[in-house]
Amino acid sequence: MTKEQQRAELHRAIWRIANDLRGSVDGWDFKGYVLGMLFYRFISENLTDFLNGLERAANVPDFDYAQLSDGRAEFGRDVTVSDKGFYILPSELFANVRARAADDADLNETLERVFRNIEASAVGTASEGEGPLRRSRCQQRQARPDCGASQ
Repeated sequence: MTKEQQRAELHRAIWRIANDLRGSVDGWDFKGYVLGMLFYRFISENLTDFLNGLERAANVPDFDYAQLSDGRAEFGRDVTVSDKGFYILPSELFANVRARAADDADLNETLERVFRNIEASAVGTASEGEGPLRRSRCQQRQARPDCGASQ
């Protein structure tokens, strides 16, 4: 089998798996969901790495943002939003939500709350209304009144 044939077979296998996973959900809706989750994971890991790096540079080698209580994490909200344009509490990081997912009967509501909180973290800042998270969510809900034509 040539390299091109292997690549084509891999693409077909991935497509079959994606179809099995999405079930009766429309392909475009499923794509939006998957890309949104990938983006959520990326910004969660990016924020965690950023904050852990700052603390390690300040000689706090054992610091792990993901393990902080939300109350303790609040001290850095304003500076972090200024630097990153958004904020995610430790309990709402992708890794922590994923760790609790099997026991969360209301996972969809949990994710909706997390996404709303991430968006709200930018309210009143220079990054308000900007960025892929807002555009992605507005595209998913084009009927939302706060998702204007300029998005």
